[in-house]
Amino acid sequence: MKTILLLFALLFVSAVTVPTLAGAEQQPEMIGEKMAVKFTRGFANTLTGVLEFPKQTILTGRDMGGVAIIVGPLKGIGMTLYRTFIGVSEMVFFMVPQPGYYDPMIDPTFVWDGWEPKRDSSGGTSEEK
Repeated sequence: MKTILLLFALLFVSAVTVPTLAGAEQQPEMIGEKMAVKFTRGFANTLTGVLEFPKQTILTGRDMGGVAIIVGPLKGIGMTLYRTFIGVSEMVFFMVPQPGYYDPMIDPTFVWDGWEPKRDSSGGTSEEK
């Protein structure tokens, strides 16, 4: 009985300590750098969130045509609020390593990214249309 209890205790200790010893520790400098990047990204998105209004109007006009007169500004207002909220959240919670490991909370990361045209998902080539 003592041998089984001792074996169980040894197994428990090794199961708890081995993953801790095997994990690579992040250097404090790297953590501080990632926090600074998250704060700066949040600050930039807070200030430039209002630029989503013209961006979404232009992108919707390019992708959808005439319906962009109505849909574009509505998407712009929604994305302005969303990007600004995400920016403020990243500034407030810059010390928290979420989502991922200080990864961006929005895609594209900044308002000046994401101007590429939408991919054609119909499966045909542009020559067939």
